[in-house]
Amino acid sequence: MTTEATHKRVPFVIEWRDGFKIGIDQVDQEHRHLFTLVRALNLASVDHTVDELLDYVVTHFSNEQAMMEKSGYPAFEQHLKLHEEFAAQVAEFLGSDQGWTEDRVQEMRKFLNKWLIGHIMTHDLRFGKWLTSRPVPSAPLVQQVAPKSGGFFARLFGRK
Repeated sequence: MTTEATHKRVPFVIEWRDGFKIGIDQVDQEHRHLFTLVRALNLASVDHTVDELLDYVVTHFSNEQAMMEKSGYPAFEQHLKLHEEFAAQVAEFLGSDQGWTEDRVQEMRKFLNKWLIGHIMTHDLRFGKWLTSRPVPSAPLVQQVAPKSGGFFARLFGRK
Protein backbone atom coordinates (compact mmCIF):
# COMPACT_ATOMS: atom_id res chain seq x y z
CA MET A 1 0.00 0.00 0.00
CA THR A 2 1.40 3.38 -0.95
CA THR A 3 1.65 6.31 1.42
CA GLU A 4 -0.85 8.20 -0.73
CA ALA A 5 -3.39 5.35 -0.45
CA THR A 6 -2.85 5.18 3.32
CA HIS A 7 -3.63 8.88 3.74
CA LYS A 8 -6.60 8.95 1.38
CA ARG A 9 -9.76 9.67 3.33
CA VAL A 10 -12.59 7.23 3.24
CA PRO A 11 -15.84 9.15 2.66
CA PHE A 12 -18.03 9.58 5.72
CA VAL A 13 -21.15 7.71 4.60
CA ILE A 14 -24.03 6.47 6.67
CA GLU A 15 -26.56 4.32 4.89
CA TRP A 16 -30.28 4.39 5.62
CA ARG A 17 -31.44 1.54 7.85
CA ASP A 18 -34.89 0.40 8.86
CA GLY A 19 -33.94 1.27 12.46
CA PHE A 20 -34.35 4.94 11.44
CA LYS A 21 -38.04 4.47 10.62
CA ILE A 22 -40.47 6.54 12.69
CA GLY A 23 -43.62 4.72 11.56
CA ILE A 24 -45.00 7.32 9.14
CA ASP A 25 -44.45 6.05 5.60
CA GLN A 26 -44.16 9.42 3.84
CA VAL A 27 -41.72 10.79 6.41
CA ASP A 28 -39.67 7.59 6.34
CA GLN A 29 -39.47 7.76 2.53
CA GLU A 30 -38.39 11.39 2.68
CA HIS A 31 -35.77 10.63 5.31
CA ARG A 32 -34.44 7.77 3.15
CA HIS A 33 -34.13 10.17 0.21
CA LEU A 34 -32.27 12.69 2.38
CA PHE A 35 -29.71 10.00 3.23
CA THR A 36 -29.37 9.24 -0.50
CA LEU A 37 -28.70 12.90 -1.27
CA VAL A 38 -26.14 13.22 1.54
CA ARG A 39 -24.41 10.08 0.30
CA ALA A 40 -24.28 11.60 -3.22
CA LEU A 41 -22.28 14.61 -2.00
CA ASN A 42 -18.88 14.59 -3.68
CA LEU A 43 -16.41 17.18 -4.85
CA ALA A 44 -17.23 16.76 -8.54
CA SER A 45 -20.94 17.54 -8.16
CA VAL A 46 -21.12 19.37 -4.83
CA ASP A 47 -22.83 22.54 -6.11
CA HIS A 48 -25.58 20.64 -7.91
CA THR A 49 -26.05 18.13 -5.08
CA VAL A 50 -26.18 20.84 -2.40
CA ASP A 51 -28.83 22.69 -4.44
CA GLU A 52 -30.88 19.52 -4.79
CA LEU A 53 -30.43 18.72 -1.10
CA LEU A 54 -31.56 22.19 0.00
CA ASP A 55 -34.62 22.05 -2.25
CA TYR A 56 -35.53 18.66 -0.81
CA VAL A 57 -34.94 19.76 2.80
CA VAL A 58 -37.35 22.67 2.24
CA THR A 59 -39.94 20.27 0.83
CA HIS A 60 -39.44 17.69 3.59
CA PHE A 61 -39.58 20.22 6.42
CA SER A 62 -42.71 21.79 4.87
CA ASN A 63 -44.40 18.38 4.59
CA GLU A 64 -43.43 17.32 8.10
CA GLN A 65 -44.43 20.63 9.66
CA ALA A 66 -47.79 20.63 7.86
CA MET A 67 -48.43 17.13 9.15
CA MET A 68 -47.53 18.17 12.70
CA GLU A 69 -49.66 21.28 12.57
CA LYS A 70 -52.68 19.50 11.06
CA SER A 71 -52.49 16.71 13.63
CA GLY A 72 -52.27 19.12 16.57
CA TYR A 73 -48.86 17.83 17.64
CA PRO A 74 -48.21 19.47 21.05
CA ALA A 75 -44.44 19.90 20.44
CA PHE A 76 -44.90 21.49 17.01
CA GLU A 77 -43.40 24.88 17.95
CA GLN A 78 -40.31 23.28 19.52
CA HIS A 79 -39.86 21.06 16.46
CA LEU A 80 -40.19 24.05 14.16
CA LYS A 81 -37.40 25.79 16.10
CA LEU A 82 -35.14 22.75 15.61
CA HIS A 83 -35.70 22.95 11.86
CA GLU A 84 -34.95 26.67 11.91
CA GLU A 85 -31.74 26.12 13.89
CA PHE A 86 -30.64 23.46 11.40
CA ALA A 87 -31.35 25.79 8.49
CA ALA A 88 -29.32 28.55 10.15
CA GLN A 89 -26.38 26.18 10.71
CA VAL A 90 -26.43 25.05 7.09
CA ALA A 91 -26.72 28.64 5.86
CA GLU A 92 -23.73 29.62 8.01
CA PHE A 93 -21.69 26.70 6.68
CA LEU A 94 -22.60 27.48 3.07
CA GLY A 95 -22.19 31.22 3.55
CA SER A 96 -18.49 30.99 4.32
CA ASP A 97 -16.05 32.16 1.66
CA GLN A 98 -14.27 28.81 1.63
CA GLY A 99 -14.18 26.95 -1.64
CA TRP A 100 -15.17 23.31 -1.84
CA THR A 101 -12.43 20.83 -1.06
CA GLU A 102 -12.66 17.12 -0.36
CA ASP A 103 -12.26 17.85 3.37
CA ARG A 104 -15.05 20.45 3.32
CA VAL A 105 -17.38 18.08 1.46
CA GLN A 106 -16.64 15.39 4.07
CA GLU A 107 -17.25 17.91 6.86
CA MET A 108 -20.63 18.80 5.33
CA ARG A 109 -21.56 15.13 4.87
CA LYS A 110 -20.57 14.31 8.44
CA PHE A 111 -22.57 17.24 9.85
CA LEU A 112 -25.66 16.35 7.81
CA ASN A 113 -25.53 12.64 8.71
CA LYS A 114 -25.03 13.32 12.42
CA TRP A 115 -27.82 15.89 12.47
CA LEU A 116 -30.22 13.66 10.53
CA ILE A 117 -29.64 10.64 12.75
CA GLY A 118 -29.87 12.63 15.97
CA HIS A 119 -32.98 14.50 14.85
CA ILE A 120 -34.75 11.44 13.43
CA MET A 121 -33.98 9.18 16.38
CA THR A 122 -35.16 11.68 18.98
CA HIS A 123 -37.54 14.36 17.74
CA ASP A 124 -39.04 12.74 14.64
CA LEU A 125 -39.38 9.39 16.40
CA ARG A 126 -41.21 11.15 19.24
CA PHE A 127 -43.63 12.62 16.69
CA GLY A 128 -44.06 9.24 14.98
CA LYS A 129 -44.90 7.51 18.25
CA TRP A 130 -47.30 10.30 19.23
CA LEU A 131 -49.07 10.29 15.86
CA THR A 132 -49.38 6.52 15.52
CA SER A 133 -50.74 6.19 19.08
CA ARG A 134 -53.66 8.49 18.30
CA PRO A 135 -57.04 7.44 16.90
CA VAL A 136 -57.13 7.37 13.10
CA PRO A 137 -58.18 10.84 11.89
CA SER A 138 -61.13 11.22 9.53
CA ALA A 139 -59.06 13.22 7.02
CA PRO A 140 -55.64 11.99 5.87
CA LEU A 141 -52.70 13.81 7.44
CA VAL A 142 -50.08 12.41 5.13
CA GLN A 143 -49.98 14.32 1.88
CA GLN A 144 -47.39 16.09 -0.19
CA VAL A 145 -47.39 19.77 0.66
CA ALA A 146 -45.65 22.18 -1.67
CA PRO A 147 -43.29 24.47 0.21
CA LYS A 148 -44.75 27.88 0.86
CA SER A 149 -43.15 30.53 -1.28
CA GLY A 150 -41.33 33.01 0.90
CA GLY A 151 -41.30 30.72 3.94
CA PHE A 152 -38.44 30.72 6.43
CA PHE A 153 -36.38 28.02 4.72
CA ALA A 154 -37.05 29.35 1.25
CA ARG A 155 -35.85 32.81 2.33
CA LEU A 156 -32.88 31.46 4.25
CA PHE A 157 -31.70 29.28 1.40
CA GLY A 158 -32.59 31.83 -1.28
CA ARG A 159 -35.44 29.71 -2.68
CA LYS A 160 -38.49 31.48 -4.06
